[in-house]
Amino acid sequence: MSTKKFLNFVIVLAVGLALAGCERTKIGDITADPGRYMNKEVSVAGRVTQSIGVLGKGIYQIDDGTGNLWVLASSRGVPSKGAHVGVKGHISPTVTFMGTNYATVMRESDRRSAE
Repeated sequence: MSTKKFLNFVIVLAVGLALAGCERTKIGDITADPGRYMNKEVSVAGRVTQSIGVLGKGIYQIDDGTGNLWVLASSRGVPSKGAHVGVKGHISPTVTFMGTNYATVMRESDRRSAE
């Protein structure tokens, strides 16, 4: 095996192990029982469906196919609509009325492009 092929193999292996260590939570699971994830760090990934930002701060909505979640970005700005991202953060307190959860929000601590 050539040195270049070996190096490529090692890089792919390292990336695969890093991704395997990042357990993603389904947004549908979070919105179904936000109390279970309250103030815990979780990771989600999906497509940005709405995005509002000003001066490096804002909020965007991410959809992973199981549900939608608002993400509060306070230091890096917001990704544009249609972007595929992976986000890590903490679930903030929510509003529940008559068994329906409203305003479940994640406070972003890290974000990566999933493209």
